[in-house]
Amino acid sequence: MINSEAFAKRLEEILKYYDLSASSFAEKIDVGRASISHILSGRNKPSLDFVMKIVKEFSEVELYWLINGKGQFPKNNETTPPSKEAQPEKKSNQNYKISNNQNLQSEKQLSSEVSKVIVFYKDGRFEVFDEQI
Repeated sequence: MINSEAFAKRLEEILKYYDLSASSFAEKIDVGRASISHILSGRNKPSLDFVMKIVKEFSEVELYWLINGKGQFPKNNETTPPSKEAQPEKKSNQNYKISNNQNLQSEKQLSSEVSKVIVFYKDGRFEVFDEQI
């Protein structure tokens, strides 16, 4: 389960990184201001929808870090937040064909070991089970 206090600290770190108030952050991810306030105070736990909206809106926030604090923030090791004027990278419309032989070789190289499982419940809760070393 999510530690509400630790999640609130990570949420505050995101607010500080992007230099946002709680109300402007709520507006950006399209949730009520009260939701942010309740999560920051520890009154409520974040729902899956809430977490996914953060990850979708802020590309530097890694899901695994947001949920349990493992990993890094920001994801791409920048020291300053991205500029608001940054343009998305344009992708080429070229189609690439991969031969069946190349496809089979790449499948053989993949590891079949499970490192983490995330269970999502219909009521918005989720649990993370990861490999304990």
